[in-house]
Amino acid sequence: MNISIIWIIIFILLTIIELATINLVSIWFIIGAIASFITSLITTNITIQIATFIIVSFISLISTRKITKKIKTKKIIPTNLDRIIGMNGIVTETIDKYIEGEVKVDGKLWTAKSKEKINKGSKVEILSIEGVKLSVKEIKEGEEK
Repeated sequence: MNISIIWIIIFILLTIIELATINLVSIWFIIGAIASFITSLITTNITIQIATFIIVSFISLISTRKITKKIKTKKIIPTNLDRIIGMNGIVTETIDKYIEGEVKVDGKLWTAKSKEKINKGSKVEILSIEGVKLSVKEIKEGEEK
């Protein structure tokens, strides 16, 4: 079998893998396979063809790293729930260290917990959302954003 056919088969297999994963896992090897195919048309020396495959794949990986990192990195867009993190709210039911209370934030009532006692009517900052409960801390006088 002609060695050029083997490089075409490798190219096709790598392309199928890339299309199946859509995670840019074999794109650099596809480029290396193309370069090795072209090399196989010039020389029959398998060592040169394999070296071409490795070198071109490595250069492709290094030269496109920043581009592929940008493509693969997706901005996390806050959901409606996440957007209340950092907002201020008002305690509508007292929160104790081991007893959940209630906080009104952005016009909605939420079950809330805290590491300290927070009295009804106090202003709080939303620290995080854990399940369907808010984790909050009291905003003392002069701390407000």
